[in-house]
Amino acid sequence: MLVPLLVVVVGAAAIVGLTYVLPPFRNYQLATIGAYLCVTAGLTVLTGLNGQLSLGHGALMATGAYTLALWQDKFNLLLPGIAAAVLTTTAVGAVIGLAAARLRGPYLAGLTLAVAVVVPSITSTFDETFNSDQGLSVPLDPPPGVIPVEQWQAWICWAAALLTVLLLAYVIRGRFGRDMRAVRDDETAAKLAGVGVARTQVLAFVISAACAGLAGALFAVLAQSVSPGAFPLTLSLFLVMAIVIGGLGRLTGALIGAFLLVALPSAAQSIAEDAGSQHLEGNLALTVFGVVLVLVMLAAPGGLASLRIPRRISASRRNKSPKKP
Repeated sequence: MLVPLLVVVVGAAAIVGLTYVLPPFRNYQLATIGAYLCVTAGLTVLTGLNGQLSLGHGALMATGAYTLALWQDKFNLLLPGIAAAVLTTTAVGAVIGLAAARLRGPYLAGLTLAVAVVVPSITSTFDETFNSDQGLSVPLDPPPGVIPVEQWQAWICWAAALLTVLLLAYVIRGRFGRDMRAVRDDETAAKLAGVGVARTQVLAFVISAACAGLAGALFAVLAQSVSPGAFPLTLSLFLVMAIVIGGLGRLTGALIGAFLLVALPSAAQSIAEDAGSQHLEGNLALTVFGVVLVLVMLAAPGGLASLRIPRRISASRRNKSPKKP
């Protein structure tokens, strides 16, 4: 059980070292990967281990982001604000999870998709609170000392991401992880084994929602503003494609998916700028994700995390093997 902790400690040291080497923009991208890792880790546990497909995690991220914006406007205390964002999104996830536990397959996907569509309408309906399409600013205190803003953001995002991964790793390895796998594989067999199917599904959705709320709060910290346009429906689709490409049910797959969520749109934007087409810039990222998804599913149906490099037998080892008479 010490392996996840050691991996997180080594990862934290590597991230801190990278932030001193990378330029500001790369540090910002590194911070964005950390923020995405929070939500992809929770979503890959929900979908990969428990078998629930959610197309509304972008809306849960928006819930966390708006909660932090409202908190910072009144109190300007970042860590309590992030905690409030996680708690609020957890409560929303519990409500959705209770309904999701009664649904299966496309009906569950349709419910979460409806949640993703409803969020912009809420901001327009309660425009005095959420300022409609203009969104809200997120006031933040400057970093301590002479630490650059991008470096400080990377530390915050990756501290949250590594803590999230550590907690999820222990959840996966424990009894609840076994319950989620049992429910995913066969609900009837899980019931006969004494597993509470509905309880397991609701708790899995709540855990995943808390991770999404944390990610939304981190994105609010990165952008220092929140608006409905930052959490479109395509974001939820990108999240699902990212965890499928990375590898469902694996935290390493969630890390790969978080990296792709930053790298592929950036590459698509560069291609669109070189082509000089603004219309292409808005649609190319989804096309690139779709093409990568098809290629990965053909080459590695289990995702990139399932790839294994075959071990080659060295010539010296072959020479030392006993020869047949």
